Order: sequence, then structure tokens, then C-alpha cells
Amino acid sequence: MNMPDAKKILVRVRVNGKAREAEVEPRTLLVEFLREHLNLTGTHVGCDTSYCGACTVILNGRTVKSCTLFAPMADGGEITTVEGLGIDGKLDAVQEAFAECHGLQCGYCTPGILLSTVQLLEKHPKPTDEQIRKGIAGNTCRCTGYQNIFKSIRMAAAEMEKR
Repeated sequence: MNMPDAKKILVRVRVNGKAREAEVEPRTLLVEFLREHLNLTGTHVGCDTSYCGACTVILNGRTVKSCTLFAPMADGGEITTVEGLGIDGKLDAVQEAFAECHGLQCGYCTPGILLSTVQLLEKHPKPTDEQIRKGIAGNTCRCTGYQNIFKSIRMAAAEMEKR
């Protein structure tokens, strides 16, 4: 059976501080909107079940798994993706700490973990180990033992405290 084309919806958002818009089908996932319509491919598609957290972005000040939201749900929202962390080609404190402490290996989960870390450090500038565990609980890394991720988060917190 042939299905008629779904009516497209204009989605307007601010992504990494810039106004962006695109017409999408109502069923377009936010992760697809970012990757396929806005060409922001740092947000990864991992499991399609919301388990892995590779698709994590910050929407209106909260981390969300962009594979679980339809793009129209973000209309009018403010989104930060991994591409929005660095400024003028310079890594931010969280990115620098992850590089310095080897908090990444294959890098597939890294964008989501970085954004979860940003959110964590906004809420808890000096996080305890328990707060770190809870802060990144929605992100799965299959390559590391998480020790270097914890080390990276602690280093980022210390660096941010100095600034």
C-alpha cells in the first residue's frame, strides 16, 4: 500500500548558539534532525533504544537522549551538541581533560559522555564519585573501564574551578 507523503513541519531551534531550521516529517527523531538536516554528525546513533547515550545532547538545559524525541518536540528550544563545546577551534575544559586523561578510546560514546559531564559539572562543580556515577549513568562505554572517564571528570572540575 502506498502511503502519501507526510506533511512536513518546520522546526526552528537554536543549536550551539545559532538559529537553525529545517522542514521535517513529524516522525523525524531529534538525532536524525541534527545529523541529517543540520549536518551536525557529532551526535551519534548507537543503540536506537536509549540505552547507550551516544545520542545525548543538552536541550533547554537538560541532557536528553535525542533518539527518544521527535524533532518537532524541540521546536523553539536551545540545543547544545558536542560541536558547541569548543570555542573558535579550541577545546573546552571538559574536552581537554578527556584528552589529557585518556577518557576515551574509540570515541563513539564520547560526545554523549562529554555533554553529560558538562551538565553534571553545572549542577555539581565539585562532584563526588557518587554524583559522577549518577551524572553519567545514562551513558555506556564499551571500551574503557570508566576509571579514566572518572579521572577526566575530576580534572575538568578542577580546571573549571580555576577559571
